Amino acid sequence: MPAWHRPPTRLAAWGAAAVLGLQAASAGPPRGGRGPGDGAVHRRSTPDDAVHVPGAERTDTACLPDLTTAGLLQAPAGRFTDQTDWLPLHAPGACNPTGVPGLQVDGCFPDTSTSNATHGWDHDSQFVLRIPDTWNGGLVLTGAPGVRKQYACDFLVSDFVLARGFAYASTDKGNTGPDFYRDGERPGDAVAEWHERVTQLAIAARDALRDHFGSSPQRTYLAGISNGGYLVRWQLENRPELYDGGVDWEGTLFTPDGPNLFTYLPTAVRYTLGQATAADMHAAGFAHGSEPLWPFHQSFYWGVTQKTYRAEFDPAYDPACPGATAGTSLPEILAPCPSDAAYDAWFADPRSRPVHEALARISLSGAIGKPLLTLHGTLDTLLPIGLHGDVYARMIADAQRGGLHRYYRIEGGNHVDSLMHLDPERLRPMLPCFRTAFDALTAWVEDGEEPPASATVPRPVGNGATDPELLNSCSLRSGG
Repeated sequence: MPAWHRPPTRLAAWGAAAVLGLQAASAGPPRGGRGPGDGAVHRRSTPDDAVHVPGAERTDTACLPDLTTAGLLQAPAGRFTDQTDWLPLHAPGACNPTGVPGLQVDGCFPDTSTSNATHGWDHDSQFVLRIPDTWNGGLVLTGAPGVRKQYACDFLVSDFVLARGFAYASTDKGNTGPDFYRDGERPGDAVAEWHERVTQLAIAARDALRDHFGSSPQRTYLAGISNGGYLVRWQLENRPELYDGGVDWEGTLFTPDGPNLFTYLPTAVRYTLGQATAADMHAAGFAHGSEPLWPFHQSFYWGVTQKTYRAEFDPAYDPACPGATAGTSLPEILAPCPSDAAYDAWFADPRSRPVHEALARISLSGAIGKPLLTLHGTLDTLLPIGLHGDVYARMIADAQRGGLHRYYRIEGGNHVDSLMHLDPERLRPMLPCFRTAFDALTAWVEDGEEPPASATVPRPVGNGATDPELLNSCSLRSGG
C-alpha cells in the first residue's frame, strides 16, 4: 500500500475491548496446554463451518483431514500452503508430526498494496488461521521471516504447535518480496506496518476462536524466525498485554545507531566485490568457522539484504539502485549495489542522522514485558550472533528484564537449516532446538517450571545433514 495510514490510536480504539478481554482471559485457569490432554475442547469440523475473523476483508474456510504440511500438500499446489516458501528453511530429514484434522481459514485484512499474489488475490495483509478439532485452549502467532508470505512457517512452526493442540495464525506482515521497501510514504513505513499487522491478527484470531469455541484462548504465544523473531521481541516490548510469552529464533536486531544491518553488511558487499579480505569480514563480526557458508550468502543474501533494507530506511542514498524495483530477474534481484560498499562510512557520518531517526521508529529496547526464550546459532552468517543475539541479550539485561529471558547460543547453528550439506561436521539444525525451547516456554508460563539457564549449547558429535539425533532432537542444557 502507499502507506500504513491507520494511526495507532485507531487500532487501539477498535481493539480496546478485545485487549481488555485478553487481559481478563490470561487470569483464567493456567492451562494453555502443551498437548490435547485434560481440559481440551473437542469440536469436529464440518464443511459447513465458516469462521468469522473480525476486521477481515475476505475469509475462506476449509474443513481438512490434516492441517499439517503432509496433508496440505495433497491439495493442488498453492491451495492451502506454498511449499516453495518453506522448503528452503529446514533440513532434509527433519521429521514433523501429521494427522491433525480441523479448519483452515485463509483471509486478508484491508490493504492497498498488492505484492502478495497468493490465491491470485494480489492483496497484502494476507493471513492463515488453523484451528485443530482438538484444541488445547492456546494460540500461537507468527510473522513471516524475511520478506516471505503467510505460509513460510508452516513446516517450522505450524505443524509442531498444531500437533500440540494449539491454534496457529500467521501473517505476511503487510508487504512481501524484494520490493517490500516500496510500501509506504516515509522511510521505515514498510517495517512499521509489520508491527501493526501482527497486533491486528493477534486480536482478530483470539476473537475468531472465541466465536468458534465459545471461549477465548487461555494462552497466547509468539514464535518467529529471523524477521519473525524480531517481531516476537517487538510485540513483547510494546504489546505485552496481548501475549503470555514468546520464542525468538535468531531475531533481527534493529537499533538506531548500531549494531544493525548497516554496520556490517557493507563489509560483506565489499568482500563480494573483491574489495575486502577474510580478516575484514572477521573484524566486521562474521564468525570464525563460518567461512564455508560465505559463498552461498555472497550469492543469495548479503547484497539483496543490504540494498533493499537500505532502500527502506535511506531511499535517497542511491535512488537508482535498487530504484523502483530490486530487479526483474533473479540475478538482478540478488546483485549488490556497488554504492553499498561505502554505506557503513555514510552511516557513521553525522549527515546520515535522518536514517538513524527512521530506524529509531522501529528499533528494539530490550524492555520485554513477558517471558522470552531466544535461540541464535553461533555460525549465523546473515545475522552474526555477536551483532544480533548477544547484543539483544545485553539490552534485556540493561533494561532490568533479565528475569524474563533465557538465551541459548546454539553451537553450529546457522541462519538456514537447509545448508547442513555445506559443512555437515560443524553445522547443526536449529529446528529441534526451537521445539525444545517452545516446550520449555509453555512449561515456564503454565507450570512454573524454570527453563534451563542461559548457555552456549554444545554441538553433539555427528553429521548435521544425516544424523537423526541432530536432525530431530536438541537439549538446551549446557551439557548438550
